[in-house]
Amino acid sequence: MDEMKVSISVIIPAVNEADNIIRQVNFFKTFGYDKVTEIIVIDGDSEDDTALYAEKAGAKVIRSAIRSRAAQMNAGAKMAKGNILYFVHADTKIVESFVKDIRQSFQSNYDAGCYRYQFDAESKLLKLNAWFTQFDFLMFRGGDQSLFIKKEVFQQLNGFDETFVIMEEYEFLIRLRKQFKFQIIQKDIVVSARKYEHNSWLKVQLANAIAFTMFRLKYKPEKIKNFYNRFLRYRYNQ
Repeated sequence: MDEMKVSISVIIPAVNEADNIIRQVNFFKTFGYDKVTEIIVIDGDSEDDTALYAEKAGAKVIRSAIRSRAAQMNAGAKMAKGNILYFVHADTKIVESFVKDIRQSFQSNYDAGCYRYQFDAESKLLKLNAWFTQFDFLMFRGGDQSLFIKKEVFQQLNGFDETFVIMEEYEFLIRLRKQFKFQIIQKDIVVSARKYEHNSWLKVQLANAIAFTMFRLKYKPEKIKNFYNRFLRYRYNQ
């Protein structure tokens, strides 16, 4: 991909992210240089001022009555003008070299990719979790790692399957990797440990393992989501 033709649409699905959204939008404005064409925030019916703060920071905002990442990210992708889509969570801290990294990935003939990560916590158990994200196995992937993809590839795959109200990234990656080349960039982005702050490490690990097993056994996404939301305490149910 020619450097001069790189145009990145950053797509941020968000719910109740007023504490993070300004920082995130400003980051991409600062380090996107002339390659980030737009920053699109899809607000999933937040109870706080996420949408207002995102607009004030300079993002394009879509207000979605549906609180589901698959639907929110698809809505952002439909609006996107860039030839690269970069899906990022509002609470994830991306490396400043992301433009260079993404460009090099596509120049190396990859069609999509993500980063490995570290948590914003000093827990040794969480450091162990993060260590596994360098490896190329589906169970070590997830939306926290962000996802960059050629827009034409995303369109060929018909985007995220909106019936997946949870585990949408896993379902998408399975389809993606059957046809296209995927890279894990060996640099650490930083993801929030706040889910672990409301639950024990063991309980989150157990919930993740059961949810992933249910996904592999082809349980309906609604059943997986209902289990996950009942099992864990978290700041909102998405």
